[in-house]
Amino acid sequence: MYRVILILLVPLVFIGDPVQAQSGSQKLPPVGAIGAVRDSSQRKTPDPNQLDLIDVFRNITKHEPPKKDSLAKPTKYHLSVVPAIGYTLSSGWAGIVAANVGFYTHDPEKTNMSSITPSFIYSQYNQMTISLQGNIWTKDNRYNYVTDWRYYKYPQNTYGLGGHSALADADLIDYSHLRIHQSVLKNIKPNFYAGLGFFLDWHWNIKESGLPNGDSSDAEKYGLPPQSISSGPVITLLYDNRKNSINPDQGLYANVVYRPNFTFFGSDANWQGLIIDVRKYIRFPSSSNNVLAIWSYDWLTPSGKPPYLDLPSTGWDAYNNTGRGYIQGRFRGKNMIYLETEYRFGITRNGLLGAVVFANAESFSEYPSNQFEVIWPAAGVGLRIKVNKHSKANIALDYGFGADGSHGLFVNIGEVF
Repeated sequence: MYRVILILLVPLVFIGDPVQAQSGSQKLPPVGAIGAVRDSSQRKTPDPNQLDLIDVFRNITKHEPPKKDSLAKPTKYHLSVVPAIGYTLSSGWAGIVAANVGFYTHDPEKTNMSSITPSFIYSQYNQMTISLQGNIWTKDNRYNYVTDWRYYKYPQNTYGLGGHSALADADLIDYSHLRIHQSVLKNIKPNFYAGLGFFLDWHWNIKESGLPNGDSSDAEKYGLPPQSISSGPVITLLYDNRKNSINPDQGLYANVVYRPNFTFFGSDANWQGLIIDVRKYIRFPSSSNNVLAIWSYDWLTPSGKPPYLDLPSTGWDAYNNTGRGYIQGRFRGKNMIYLETEYRFGITRNGLLGAVVFANAESFSEYPSNQFEVIWPAAGVGLRIKVNKHSKANIALDYGFGADGSHGLFVNIGEVF
């Protein structure tokens, strides 16, 4: 999700609670997550000693929870609307309106909850994002339809290619961007999915300010035409045995996305992209609820020359979460190697508050040598506030420190990975 500091927290109370059907609680898979798995454990009644923001809100307002009717049928759909004010390193202050509709296409006992989430963001720096994301599950989770449609009007600094760039190399690029990413996955065997899709990324009205000293920028040297189109099919392989994809405490997630772009599909050039996303979660110690999480994210270009704005870049992964400690777009190159580890532990016995310590490292290939020469590390600490004890969803407040004086606050709804 977007790295946004949510200032109006009260509306968040209603994100998780409405999706609790009368027959029991069911997790809502993260929007746009390919192959997010069902969490059957969420049908269990949470420990009554556990607290979340919903409980805090009810305690303050003296609002009693709705009575459950064991004979009632599950609600067909669950609507949440969240207005908020936020802040990010790359956008400044921003106004946000997001909605979510959760629903079941078939029997909730055998089928994941589907979701559709539209959102609108407008920032202090005149950045506008309109998105529609969906995650639709068919009967018995046989198929998973994943939608990620976005429109960006997004002036943002870029800092050049490879690992030798500096913050002083800031080069403002203004552009509009249409993203149409659509995939369908089929369940092949337990926890394993395979599927096909189509990805389109169209950038237009691209305008570059240039370097302050008047030198040629890396974007100019690489090639930055007024518009660019990347278009082609997508092949996806996924293994996911996590019990809760919102806040995993054990299991393995491995996702491989191969994206060949072809001129006969409308792409400006033939080039190939490959993303290998692997996440491992270990209870440590095994007798506790503490979790050691490890994330490897390799974003590669096996062949061809992607448009500059489609190159791998810090914070431009599908969830905008890589590189805590650095501003979005800080590094860019044809190939990106990324590794992060995080230790998650509780602060209060009632589960309301938790904390994390994390460290990551990223490296981008140089241009035109395509060699990896520099590794940029970052580390930080974070606070977790339980939004919903049924889904175990948290507000994640992290402060990260990178090299070269880089630092900042990074916020998510749900864990970073």
